[in-house]
Amino acid sequence: MARSQETAVSGDKPGAVADARFFTRSGPFTGEALAEAAGGEFLPPREKAEAGREYVGIGPLQAAGPTEVSFLDNRRYAPLLDATRAGLIILAPAFAKRVPPTTAAIVSSTPYLAWSRIARMFHPAPPAKPGVHPMAVIGEGTIVPSSCEIGPFAVIGNGVEIGAGTIIGPHAVIGDAVSIGSGCRIGAHVVVSHATLGDRVTLFPGAKIGQDGFGFAVGPNGFETVPQLGRVVLGNDVEIGANSTVDRGSVQDTVIGAGSRLDNLVQIGHNTRLGRCCIVVSQAGISGSTELGDFVTVAAQAGLIGHIKIGAKARIGAQCGVMSDIEAGADVIGSPAMPFREFFRNVATLRKLSKKPDTGSGNTSGSAGE
Repeated sequence: MARSQETAVSGDKPGAVADARFFTRSGPFTGEALAEAAGGEFLPPREKAEAGREYVGIGPLQAAGPTEVSFLDNRRYAPLLDATRAGLIILAPAFAKRVPPTTAAIVSSTPYLAWSRIARMFHPAPPAKPGVHPMAVIGEGTIVPSSCEIGPFAVIGNGVEIGAGTIIGPHAVIGDAVSIGSGCRIGAHVVVSHATLGDRVTLFPGAKIGQDGFGFAVGPNGFETVPQLGRVVLGNDVEIGANSTVDRGSVQDTVIGAGSRLDNLVQIGHNTRLGRCCIVVSQAGISGSTELGDFVTVAAQAGLIGHIKIGAKARIGAQCGVMSDIEAGADVIGSPAMPFREFFRNVATLRKLSKKPDTGSGNTSGSAGE
């Protein structure tokens, strides 16, 4: 087998999670350093403890080796602890006594969050490679700091402002007068117009930000387009998934609040306003002029009509059809949307009715008139 094929199958070594051809690597790190970064408590091995032992990577419980870090966040996988060879395991306090005697642990009340922090230590996002590719096009009056990376065939319009350390990928198109903050990552084939972006915004490949909203009036001879005169405003640390679209406002701005995350294939209509740290999952659509409070979750394939308000921390279930306001903290599912308990009570009632025996009499198999 060729070297390239071996690497593609197994990475650099058995149990390796991240292929070094695609993911940057850092380390090694001591357990104490990892625990400090994760905000957890470091517990050295009960047997054969080595002072200053270092760890070089991460891996799943069933494959990680003595120099790798793994984690347990789901009780269903607890039996894997007995046979794991991982050198360090991140887990909740309830599982601390089940750690093998030769394995160290980081105990955290939020093990998945701790895992996220440690995984990013070993595999940080690649930094910008400063420079403008010769095949990129930069408009007049555009500010591109020397710390930015501008990829091939990127087109950046006139009067654009770009913050330090921002990456703009190949074939991305940035419209005139757009403002982009520092540390942003604009993926390949992204299109941004009529927008301002905060710091550390990530737009994954194919995202479209600031295109016309879906606005038209009905005239005597058909549809007449209504000008869309607002912008899109993306707060700091917003992430928007591949091939998602965010329409600019018609008479006011479309706003995505700081820290919000949109999955792939999400549609946000004009004038919509999302609060801080909202989650919108794949194939969900939010119609124009809808307002979401902070920390709202919209699950996959849910649809929200326009001009409604969703209260803070509400959760909207998958394939939910939301046609009216939702109060803060509510959990809804179904179409039309209703509280979880009511929905499943209705489902249970229908199931009971469907199981009742047929009490009708007479022969109903023949056609009328026989």
